[in-house]
Formats: sequence, structure tokens, C-alpha cells
Amino acid sequence: MKDHVLIVDDNTEIIELLEDILENEGFEVSTAESGENALDLLKNGEKKPNLILLDIMMPNMSGYELCSQIRREWDLPILFLSAKGKAVDKVVGFEIGADDYITKPFDTEELLARIRAHLRRYERIRKHTEEQPEKEASHSPITVLKFKDLEIHKETYSVYVSNEKIELSTKEFQLLTFLAENAGIVFTREQIYDRVWGYGYGSLNTVTVHIKNLREKLEMNRQFIKTQWGTGYVFIGEKL
Repeated sequence: MKDHVLIVDDNTEIIELLEDILENEGFEVSTAESGENALDLLKNGEKKPNLILLDIMMPNMSGYELCSQIRREWDLPILFLSAKGKAVDKVVGFEIGADDYITKPFDTEELLARIRAHLRRYERIRKHTEEQPEKEASHSPITVLKFKDLEIHKETYSVYVSNEKIELSTKEFQLLTFLAENAGIVFTREQIYDRVWGYGYGSLNTVTVHIKNLREKLEMNRQFIKTQWGTGYVFIGEKL
């Protein structure tokens, strides 16, 4: 099955160039000329993309804003492809959840290599995610982590706050589970990245972004994840 790439850019010439490059390499391609159009395709499109190539400077909704919205609901690689090449632009991109940042003009072979690398990485994560519940089911009884106002159902990848189901991405769930299983232990961002993501390529700001997203979704009435300034993060939920 072909990998499906969504290109989001308001420049039709760039879109046509990228379409030609990717289709010639065997990718299925969808395009959107605005952030609003991209969100509509993600929510209502017949086939969800495996990866997104995203421009930053677009009218109405910038690439930064779109990336932030995507990260709240979907777990897939996002690569910024932008003419903005300053270090601060790249830092902002990584902080809001991008997996990579490529500046225009770009080298075609490098772009294709990075796309393939991120697709392989997410495929390994997806397979591990699918296999893990099966392993747990075959070797141990159903596991539910219970805390005051919080339940984590490992076998169904479900989370409930005050009995209300909360939608998390796969990586958000894995991050929460890791911290909850090690409640009271302070972990650095490096340790969390190594234990949850399990690969050495990427930005530690990814951890910061996912922690921020978890807090927004979980901590309406009480705190579960505490920042240990100068060190990292610790889960402080009250175990039942």
C-alpha cells in the first residue's frame, strides 16, 4: 500500500513541484492550500495521510497554528518545509510538535530521505503499539492504573478523568502510562524521550509539547504531572 503524504502550502507552484517529486517516487499525494482545508481533509477525507509536509507562512492560519491543532488529535509525522531558516523559527517548530524542519530551497534527495526515515520510524512505533496490548493480554491479566480522579486502562488505551473519557493520541497515552507507572520518580526530558520514544533522532522539545498537551487534557480540577524545575517531570497522582 502506498504511503500517503499531505502537502499544505499556499504556493501552487511549490505544491505542483512537490506533487511531481512524490508521485514519481510512488507516494500517494493530497494537497491543501490553507490550514482550514487541511483540517477538513484530516477530519473528513477518505484516507488519512501517513505524513504531512507543512509550510509556515500561510494566510488566516499559519503552519504553526495548524501544527498545534493537528497535534491535539492526530499522531503522525509533521515536517515543516519553509523559507524561514532562522534558528528561532526551527525551535518554535519543534516546540509545537514538528518532527523535522527543512528549509527552502531544499535538496530533493535529502527531502525524500527524511520523509522515508520518519515514515519508517512511525511505522515501528505503530507496530510496537499494536503488539504491546496483545503481549500484555497473553502474559498478564487486564491492567488498570487507578488514581484519584484518573484511570488508565492499558489494555484498551483508554483514559478517564472523573469518569469522563479523555481522548489522547497514542504517544500521549504512552507518555502518561510511563509516568504513572513510575509515580513519584523525577525523570529528565532525556530519560523520558529515551523510554517513551525509544529512538535517538528528534528534539527534546517534543517531550515538553506532549507534557503540555497532557496537562491541557487531564488537569481540569487537579494536577497529575509536576514540573521539577531544573530537572524534569514527575507524576504526582494519588494512587488508589
